[in-house]
Amino acid sequence: MKNMLKGLGAALCVALPFLAQAPAGAATPAGAGAADQALVQRGAYLAQLGDCAACHTAPKGKPFAGGLPMNTPMGRIYVTNITPDAQTGIGGYTEADFARALREGVAKDGHNLYPAMPYPSYAKVNDGDVKALYAFFMHGVAPVQQANRESDIKWPLNMRWPLMFWNMAFLEKGPYRDKPGKDVAWNRGAYLVQGLGHCGSCHTPRGVGFQESALDESGSAFLSGALLDGWFASNLTGEHNTGLGRWSDEDLRTFLKTGANRHASAFGAMTSVINNSTQALNDQDVAAVSKYLKSLPPVGGNGAPAYTYDPQATKVSLDRPANNAGARVYTAYCMHCHGVDGRGFAPMLAPLAGNPNVLAKDASSLINVTLNGTGDLVINGVPSPFPMPGFAAVLDDKQIADVLSFVRAGWNNGAPAVAAAEVAKLRQSTQAGR
Repeated sequence: MKNMLKGLGAALCVALPFLAQAPAGAATPAGAGAADQALVQRGAYLAQLGDCAACHTAPKGKPFAGGLPMNTPMGRIYVTNITPDAQTGIGGYTEADFARALREGVAKDGHNLYPAMPYPSYAKVNDGDVKALYAFFMHGVAPVQQANRESDIKWPLNMRWPLMFWNMAFLEKGPYRDKPGKDVAWNRGAYLVQGLGHCGSCHTPRGVGFQESALDESGSAFLSGALLDGWFASNLTGEHNTGLGRWSDEDLRTFLKTGANRHASAFGAMTSVINNSTQALNDQDVAAVSKYLKSLPPVGGNGAPAYTYDPQATKVSLDRPANNAGARVYTAYCMHCHGVDGRGFAPMLAPLAGNPNVLAKDASSLINVTLNGTGDLVINGVPSPFPMPGFAAVLDDKQIADVLSFVRAGWNNGAPAVAAAEVAKLRQSTQAGR
C-alpha cells in the first residue's frame, strides 16, 4: 500500500530548443548538417517529454514500433508503428501527412485514428514543434519493420468513418494562442499542459461521447480528476483536499522531476510518465508547468472541510488492533512502511495521512495499487529501493476493503469506506486486462 498516487497528468512536451538526450532507440541522422542535427535533437526532446515511447513501445519491443495493447470502452486496440519504416511505419509520410495525423487524427491513407491517440490535445502544438518532431521521427529513430495489429473491436463498432462526425463535434483546430494578460511563463505552462503534454486526456472527465469535458481552464471540469482504465487520475486544480491546494511550487516541481514529494508518490501509469518523460523537463519548463497548474482555481474535491492532521483516534486503534479488522491488516502488512502516524517516510515511502488520493471520493487507485502494486520509479537510472508490492495473492477482497476503509478513516482523513464488492470488481477487471 506504499506509493499513493498524486498523478499529474500525462507527459509534458516542450517547444523551445533546450536539448536533452535522445530516447533509447534513436538513430543518428546520416549526413545531416549541424542545423538538422539540432532540429532532430529538439524533436527528440519533444518526443521524450511527450512520452511518445510509453504508448508506442510494447514491453520488450523495439522503440516506437507499436504493438502495445490499450483498453477502450469498445474493446482493445493496439498502438501503431511510428518508426520511419516505409512499409509498416510512417516512412512514407510527408511533413504535412505527419501534421495531419498528429493534429487532426487522420492517417496518410485517409482513415481516422481512434481518439485514444490524443490528437484533440496535439491540435494545439505549434508548427515549429511539429517540424521538429517530424525531423526526429524521420531521422532520429531507427526504422523497424513490424506490421500493425488490427483492433479487437467488433463490427460495427470498429468502423472508422463515424469518427469524422466525432471530430466535427469535439475537435478544436488551431495551435495554442497566448492568453492576453498572462505572462510568458504562464502561457508556456498552459501550452505544455494543454498541448503535447495532453494532461487532460487522463485528468479531465469524459462526456457522453467519450470526449474530454474541457480542453483548457475555461471549462470547469478541466483537470478535475477522472476514472480511466481502473485508476482515478487525480485532481490537478487548487482544491485543498484532493487537488494541489496544499502543494507548494517546490512540491510540484519535485514531483515532476522525481515522482515523489512530502504529499504523495506516483504509481500506475504515472510511474511511466515520470520515468520516461517529466524527469527530463528543463528547469524553465518545470517552473512554467508548475505556475500554470498552481493558477487553476479549486474544482471538485470531496466536499469535506479542509484537511487537518489528527493521529489520536487512529493511534488508539493501532494500539489495540484486535478490535478492528482494518487495523489488524494494517499492522501486519502496512505499518512498517507507512508508520503508526500514517506519515510514511517521504519521499521514499509515501504518506497516507492527508494524501490527496486517499481523500478522493473514488477509491479505484487505492484498490488497484493495493491489488497490483506498481512499477519502479527510475530517476537518473537509479530504481526506487521500495516499490509498492501487490497484495492480490495475499489478501482477499474483504481484507483489502477493511484496510483501505481503515486508512481512509484514519488520521482524520474522513474519506468514505471501501466495500469488498468494489475490490472484487477491480480485481476481476485488472486480471482480465492483463
